[in-house]
Amino acid sequence: MGLIRDWQRRRLRREPFPSSWEELLRQRFGFYRRLPDRDLEALRAHIQVFLAEKVFEGCGGQAVTDRLRVVVAAYASLLLLHRSNQCYPLLGTVLIYPSSFAAPVSYVDTHGVVTEVLEERLGESWDIGTIVFAADSLEGLGADYGAGLNVILHEFAHQVDFEEGISAGAVLRWPREGCRDWTDLWRSEYHRMRRQRRRGRPQVLDPYGTESVTEFFAVATEVFFEQPVRLKAHHPGLYQELQAVYRQDPAAWNR
Repeated sequence: MGLIRDWQRRRLRREPFPSSWEELLRQRFGFYRRLPDRDLEALRAHIQVFLAEKVFEGCGGQAVTDRLRVVVAAYASLLLLHRSNQCYPLLGTVLIYPSSFAAPVSYVDTHGVVTEVLEERLGESWDIGTIVFAADSLEGLGADYGAGLNVILHEFAHQVDFEEGISAGAVLRWPREGCRDWTDLWRSEYHRMRRQRRRGRPQVLDPYGTESVTEFFAVATEVFFEQPVRLKAHHPGLYQELQAVYRQDPAAWNR
C-alpha cells in the first residue's frame, strides 16, 4: 500500500496546478508573496496531495467551497515544507462549521473535582482523524497576515505535535554545538510567559499559550510564521527550536 500511495503522490505532484487555485493563493494566502519561489513550488505540490487525500465535510449547513479547501490546504502545507512528512498521516477529515461551535471540555480542580462545560471554539484538532474549523474564522486570514494569530496554523501545529510527541518531551536536536536541551528550553520559555502575563507586560506570544505546554507550542508556531522577526528578537532560543522543528527560517524571507 505504501508503494501505491507514493506513486499516487508523485503523480499528483506532476499534475498542473489549477489556475483557479493559484488565484485563490494570491488572494487568500498571506504568505504567497513572501515565500521563496522554490518553496512556493513545493507548497503547490503539497496542496495537491492534501486535497486529494483529505475529506472535507460541511456541518450545520456550511457549504465546502474550493475557496475554503485551498485556504486550509495552503496553511497546512506551509508546515510541511522541508520536513520529512507523510501529509498528516493521523488526519482523515476536515470539518467546517459556519461559525464558532461548542466543544465539551473537562476541568479538574485541586481537589480532584471534574467539571464539564461547553466552550465556544473557532478550531479544534483531534489526535486521531479529525480537525475542525469555523468558516468565518478563515475568511480574514489573508487580510490579517502579521497579526500573530492564525487558527489554521494553530490547529495543524497540534497535528505536528501529535505526530512527533513534541509537547510530551520528544527531543529534537538542532544540528549545532551548544544547543540547550529541547525540553528544558521549552519549559523555561513557558514559565517566562506565565511570569510576563502575571506582571501585565506586553507579550509576543498570545496568553492562551499559558494554558498548557501543548497550547504553548501551537501559539508559538503561529507567531513563528506570522511575526518571525519579532519572535526571533524577543525569544531567540524558542525561535531556534522552531527552526529545528519546521526546517524553515521565516525571518529571512525577503519577498
